[in-house]
Amino acid sequence: MIEGILETALYTDDLDAAEAFYGGILGLEKVLRAANRHVFFRCGPGILLIFNPAETVKPHPPGGLPVPPHGTTGPGHICFRMTGEAIDLIKEKLNKAGIAIESDFRWPNGARSIYFRDPAGNSLECAEPRLWDIE
Repeated sequence: MIEGILETALYTDDLDAAEAFYGGILGLEKVLRAANRHVFFRCGPGILLIFNPAETVKPHPPGGLPVPPHGTTGPGHICFRMTGEAIDLIKEKLNKAGIAIESDFRWPNGARSIYFRDPAGNSLECAEPRLWDIE
């Protein structure tokens, strides 16, 4: 039985910008960086994988880990689980960094979400868990 999401991935061709954004602005703990292929961050009990799609479409080298090639093009989406108070704090941090908030609203069930973009154009959301009836 599936217990939850262990990791999720976004893609960018500028890992330096991603590392500065996710580690510096959002404050996620960097777990691993592998040259220009990927940078991974701890995100609560899971891991956020940021891959360079130009590198992940390449087959693994002989003797390397047997991870199949993968990747995507175009912006992706991820939603970070946060309390209302934490959303206020991250919104203030984003505003100070000059990052535009595209939307800040309450869903019909009363849960709050904010939307903004990372340097690669991925759509990021911070939402209260009650959006999905999770507390």
